[in-house]
Amino acid sequence: MEIAIGVIGGLGLFLYGMNLMGAGLQKSAGEKLKRLIEVLTSNRFMAVLVGGAVTMVIQSSSATTVMMVGFVNAGLMNLRQAVGVLMGANIGTTVTAQLIAFKLSDVAPLIIGIGVAMWLFASKKKTKDIAEILIGFGILFIGMDTMSGALKPLSKSEAFKSLLSGLDNPVVGILVGFGITTILQSSSASIGLLLAISSQGLLTIEMALPILFGDNIGTTTTAMLSSIGASRAAKQAAFMHLLFNLIGTIIFMVVLRKPVQTLVYNISPNSVERQIANAHTFFNLINVVIQFPFAGLLVKAAETFIKGGKEEEQLLKYIDDRILETPSVAVGQASKEVLRMGKMVLENLDRSLESFYKKDEKLTQEVFENERRINELEAEITKFLVNLGGLTLTNKEHKTVTTLFHAINDIERIGDHADNIAEQTQYRIDNNLWFSEGAIDELKLMFDKTLDLYKNTLTAFKLADMNLAKEVIIREDEIDRLEKKYRASHIERLNAQECQPSSGIVYLDIISNLERVGDHSSNMAQYIIDALEEESA
Repeated sequence: MEIAIGVIGGLGLFLYGMNLMGAGLQKSAGEKLKRLIEVLTSNRFMAVLVGGAVTMVIQSSSATTVMMVGFVNAGLMNLRQAVGVLMGANIGTTVTAQLIAFKLSDVAPLIIGIGVAMWLFASKKKTKDIAEILIGFGILFIGMDTMSGALKPLSKSEAFKSLLSGLDNPVVGILVGFGITTILQSSSASIGLLLAISSQGLLTIEMALPILFGDNIGTTTTAMLSSIGASRAAKQAAFMHLLFNLIGTIIFMVVLRKPVQTLVYNISPNSVERQIANAHTFFNLINVVIQFPFAGLLVKAAETFIKGGKEEEQLLKYIDDRILETPSVAVGQASKEVLRMGKMVLENLDRSLESFYKKDEKLTQEVFENERRINELEAEITKFLVNLGGLTLTNKEHKTVTTLFHAINDIERIGDHADNIAEQTQYRIDNNLWFSEGAIDELKLMFDKTLDLYKNTLTAFKLADMNLAKEVIIREDEIDRLEKKYRASHIERLNAQECQPSSGIVYLDIISNLERVGDHSSNMAQYIIDALEEESA
């Protein structure tokens, strides 16, 4: 029982330290991480580099592959890009094992002490992020030391040694590695446990290699599970990861096991831990080198094995809950989704105005249908932002999430006003209402100015342009003046019986809705200004 408590506690510290270090690295490299994701192109070699870099930052190949499934599911990444990312993720995850094998347990308390001192006395957020990395790094090694210490009595246990002797069977070793990683949902944690056992002289490199291969297969289960309920392409991406690691394991078990075993032994003859860490690195590097030229065949195999009928268009394009694995990237994707929603509302507003000019009932029905879709999108984005707001974010990212909450509320309200205009248009069509030439001219002018104002608001949002945001606020006053002026002039036309009373109600309701669109555009512009001023303060 004492051994189990020590191992569980040490493993807990190890996982906590790794997550804390990863969170600190993400916050410290947040903007760079987002730029890394954005450089993904059809260049597969670049995708490998990005996958490796991202995994080294977030300290989890599972998180990278789950994020990759999310990107594929959202349509932001195709399978040919995804295969490069998963190859890079396999290389990036070996960094953790290399760090662990350095045996820094003796200096871990000092590293934690330095990190805590930086955290307590630093005023800059960047310094606190670095402190978090150091604290996580130190806790990781204390966890390793705790596991190793707890396992020490087993080095004298003949029963445990007899149990481990079963690992001389490579198939059993692979199954054990697969099972441990599937349970822990972290290949780094399972390799950490493997290193802790080997540090007590309980494992040789011959016994460890099959377990290590099984670890690499087991890490694919996270992405496989995350693809449940996702699009066909996302399932294919997860399957490619499984296929890639499975093929690599077969190649190594049949052909390369002995050469790699000899190589790592010659490099570090006196350290099994270093041998395991190096074998892990060589396995993934060589696996990528061998399979990289045949990446297209992996894509074809995934498309052949995972088939399905025609899929419906995805409601969400840029966000997916799987992307929450990397909060700094998720913030950028959420901004893109909010902007996409804003453009959908812009199109619907334009369509509602066009339906009024043309008295087109088909267009009004399109407005109603699109408004339902916009409301669904708003609900999904809100849910995503709530989940995102509860994750580890920098102050800047927290403020961005708050701004996005405000923005989607105003965008949704503008969508409601487009829907209201379409309803008034339908009423006009149903009752065959007519308007004077003067009323139509006034509506056209106010339509154009309001539409232009909202377009500028979205541009200011996209570009984070403070000057354009300030211009929106100034120009919104013109919309207010027009609404008051046209309301008065239309009442004069009604008194002069130049328009039908029913037409007058429709006219006044439409200019009121346009004025409210201007107000919400101004609100959004103010959020942009506030966010940019806080950022520069």
